[in-house]
Amino acid sequence: MKTYETTIQIDAPRESVWRVLTQEVPRDPAPFGILRLEGEIRPGARLMLWSEVAPDRAFALTVTEFDAPGRMVWRGGMPLGLFTGTRSFDLSQVTGGTQFAMREVFSGPLSPLIAKSIPDLTPSFEKFSQTLKEKAESQ
Repeated sequence: MKTYETTIQIDAPRESVWRVLTQEVPRDPAPFGILRLEGEIRPGARLMLWSEVAPDRAFALTVTEFDAPGRMVWRGGMPLGLFTGTRSFDLSQVTGGTQFAMREVFSGPLSPLIAKSIPDLTPSFEKFSQTLKEKAESQ
């Protein structure tokens, strides 16, 4: 399994960070490294996402967990679980604000082969979390 993750401390309440994550990201995704995001972020929703990392490819995702304002999970991939990407967003209330953690895990029998062609997502993750921090702290 290949995994990418980022964690950042945000000087804002969880509810504010959650609002940016679920409302501002779909409205204005570009600052987060997302070229386009179609669909409403809500439980069970289907999303289509185009990322700066792979601008010519649309990712079909499903919101599989939605526990406001603490956790959300998006999942996409190939049929029969041959390859799955699972991105989790976790917000924990800490002294002085919120700890935000985002993690993507690639799994499935074809994961070792497909993961080789996936570019390093670390810069994309850092851009997303830094933008989330800036937007939540400016509210």
